Amino acid sequence: MRIIIQRVTKAQVHIDNKLFSEIGNGLLVLLGIEDADSEEDINWLAQKIINLRVFNDENGVMNISLIDANADILLVSQFTLFASTKKGNRPSYIKASRPEFAIPLYEKMIAELKELLGKKIATGSFGADMQISLTNNGPVTIMIDSKMKE
Repeated sequence: MRIIIQRVTKAQVHIDNKLFSEIGNGLLVLLGIEDADSEEDINWLAQKIINLRVFNDENGVMNISLIDANADILLVSQFTLFASTKKGNRPSYIKASRPEFAIPLYEKMIAELKELLGKKIATGSFGADMQISLTNNGPVTIMIDSKMKE
């Protein structure tokens, strides 16, 4: 699994020009799933997301986690995180999982984050044409790959 985390002051998902979901202070998490992913990847990434110290403390130092900040999550599936641009100019998405494999893992990630945070997780709609708007706070943008664990 790959995620892009963006610390935001607000983020919204629109589908068909209608507001689908939104958060205020928190993390916009874009999630890419590949066939090699499992519940182990979900568990590791969910812990990383909620415990990553990317919110500022009273001294302006990124030293506070999502849990400590009582911030929200907007989780959006994004198969393009597994784009391969090695050959030619048209990205290949052959590494991205098909919906029948990816949707259950996406739903498990939502459930895991909800359980760990004890509150609702805002989401996009899997496979929908979404327009995402955000105000990146910092800016802070971090990529994490569960296979590399860097």
